[in-house]
Amino acid sequence: MLLYHGSNSVIKIPDLTLSRRSLDFGTGFYTTVNRDQAIEFANKVTARKGYHNPTVSVYDVDITSVEAGLKILRFSSPNRDWLNFIHQNRKLVYNGENYDLVIGPVANDDVYATLLVYEQGILNIEQTIEALKVKNLYNQFVFKTKRSLLFLKYVNSFTPANTVGQELP
Repeated sequence: MLLYHGSNSVIKIPDLTLSRRSLDFGTGFYTTVNRDQAIEFANKVTARKGYHNPTVSVYDVDITSVEAGLKILRFSSPNRDWLNFIHQNRKLVYNGENYDLVIGPVANDDVYATLLVYEQGILNIEQTIEALKVKNLYNQFVFKTKRSLLFLKYVNSFTPANTVGQELP
């Protein structure tokens, strides 16, 4: 399975110390199965940081080995547990079980707006989950431990304007 990571530079060896803690699934190396989403994120990161170029790093992962060798938390849909997990991570109050890998729907810009309305108390949990069900959500794979990163095999990187597979200098 191929996974993509959007950034402003090539990431051959992921480093968990560079991750922000207040992200949806907490500290970790965020990847997605959706190439376009990784490109969009690469553009956003580059614009926010203001240097380098949008870059998508591509990794191969043997999902069978991952499932056999790692402790995984998997969310199949945007449900109450998923929403609570995201909310607690964003507020830096998650104190539940630790996992090597978290897999679940990724929050794009539309989803972020819905989550903000929930966090402000405008929507309750049921209304928020209903609103999220109509969104087109892609899965993200968040590698949360050094051990989990060993399952990622760097393939190549590309700039969004280039074709997949074109190696950057």
